[in-house]
Amino acid sequence: MPRILVIQHEDGTGPGYLGECLSDTGLDLHVLHPYLGEELPESLCGYDGFIVLGGTQSPFDDKDAPWLPSVRHLIRLALGELLPLLGVCLGGEMLADVAGGEVTHGSRGPEVGLRRLTKQPGAVDDPIFRDLPDEAPAVEWHWEELHTLPPDAVSLLGTELYPHQAFRIGDAAWGLQFHPEVLSDAVSIWAAHEREHLATEGRTPEDVANEVREAEPELRQVWRGLAVRWAALTRSEDLADAYPQDGARDRR
Repeated sequence: MPRILVIQHEDGTGPGYLGECLSDTGLDLHVLHPYLGEELPESLCGYDGFIVLGGTQSPFDDKDAPWLPSVRHLIRLALGELLPLLGVCLGGEMLADVAGGEVTHGSRGPEVGLRRLTKQPGAVDDPIFRDLPDEAPAVEWHWEELHTLPPDAVSLLGTELYPHQAFRIGDAAWGLQFHPEVLSDAVSIWAAHEREHLATEGRTPEDVANEVREAEPELRQVWRGLAVRWAALTRSEDLADAYPQDGARDRR
């Protein structure tokens, strides 16, 4: 059974629906909670994949989240080992930063709630994004911006406000600005905490939760497919099969 290291940064931001889908494929998720004092490993030995989840921290909040340097170290290891890596929101921002991109405060304000993500040309041949619809629904909840992608990164999805919503680095690392793990139950809780902010945008927590709830069947279908395809890459033979033009790759 492939074993996956998952880093959760705070309460209420666990692997959620993504974790459910990955577990259904037979993956063993080892979720660590460094904000509760759990220590992170110094290496990724014994793991077949690595997931860094989201949180309210920025990628540079080392003072308030002193475990972030260790997360960056593990991201570098995963990149060097071609270990399948998935960074979600904060995790995607950290991946972009580690790989040489630029993360800034969102120049056009936050994106909160349901959005439609446009498939980019780079997604056509991507092993986990190629089967997505041209317009995919997703839950957004970010204040930072993937301003500049790392060198040689492939853009996969975008929105009108923020064009870099998903990207790939090399053959085995993906960064997301959105939340495939989040459905309406979690959004209801998050939105209740952001009532004042939503009011400045002319919205209510109920509005935001309802739009996600209406799209939930589609959200489940689209992001389960992505989870299944990423799970396949955690098996070494499947990583080679994803890029047949380049032949087998030794990620160990």
